[in-house]
Amino acid sequence: MTIKGAAGIHVVSGVALLRPEEQVFAAMLDGWQAQQVARNLSFATIAARLRVIRAFAEHVNSYPWQWLPQMVDEWSTDLRAVRGLARSTLRGYQEAVRLFCEYLTDPAYGWAGECQQRFGSHPVQVCHEWNTAVHVQSNESDPRKRAFTVDELQALFDHADEQVMRIRGAGREGWLPAFRDATLLKTAYAYGLRRNEVRMLDVVDFSANPHAPEFGDLGVCHVRHGKAMAGSAPKRRSVLTIWPWGEDILRQWITEVRPLLAHDGNPALWPSERRDRIGLQRINSQLATYRGALGLGPGLDFHSLRRSYVTHLIEAGWDPLFVQQQAGHEHASTTSIYTCVSSDFRTRTLRAALDRTMRQALPGATG
Repeated sequence: MTIKGAAGIHVVSGVALLRPEEQVFAAMLDGWQAQQVARNLSFATIAARLRVIRAFAEHVNSYPWQWLPQMVDEWSTDLRAVRGLARSTLRGYQEAVRLFCEYLTDPAYGWAGECQQRFGSHPVQVCHEWNTAVHVQSNESDPRKRAFTVDELQALFDHADEQVMRIRGAGREGWLPAFRDATLLKTAYAYGLRRNEVRMLDVVDFSANPHAPEFGDLGVCHVRHGKAMAGSAPKRRSVLTIWPWGEDILRQWITEVRPLLAHDGNPALWPSERRDRIGLQRINSQLATYRGALGLGPGLDFHSLRRSYVTHLIEAGWDPLFVQQQAGHEHASTTSIYTCVSSDFRTRTLRAALDRTMRQALPGATG
């Protein structure tokens, strides 16, 4: 039985190669790619890992059978101190190197013997617990990241609407994309969507909720491109419409404005002027422009709309399990990370708890 990814498939042992080092390294990458495909990992994940391995090999200027743990130390220092990578990103890079070395040193694949025969050396594991980042907490995001306050969110939406009126009032082209961008931001908040989740919505991704007929055919948002687990397809979920204004803005966009921008046959909810669908860069740059005009800090990014959705629902008294399901979180602890309740909410919660305690201790007391 031949194992997928084994050296024998990608390099013919005993055959002279014109550029042995380069060819064997390329064969290793091909073999590892085949192994990851067999594990049903996503092609995007595989491609990203291959880029990391090539970058590491270029940085250390050597081939896998020459790698040493000290090289990982130097590379990691460069990534953190010079390039300024986040801790979680660095750990992901180190994990890619660790997995590649694990593949190369597995006897089932035969790379150690192949390299020993050709180069007099063999690959070893260069990533260990003493020279790689450890995942010690569930939330490693930038501490500056937070949710919008209600006032900041209202200012953002008002500013986006003002751009539409300003451009259209001046008789200039561009009011349709501005209207699209404003509606997209509001929709992302109204359903607690991630950036790519809202970008990949199609018009048909909405349906009626029989338990909330007041929203018509916009009672449920079907997210088909949710954040995937490692090696899995995009995760689907359904998000219920809860605010009447969310249904209002979507209906106006779909029925009145979108037809003026979309080409016939284009299914995308957010069409682009030049392509079928708006790009991620446009979404990022537009929010950054609005944020800068309002004097808001960089800690308020697109994901802050999702943080705000979770936070504001919790503050409004919605059941935490319902909020967790709306956000598509598998664990309640993940939802709690997103929750950035205000000091006013915490004060009200504390006061209510103290009043209950007082009433129980002193039945005649009023709080």
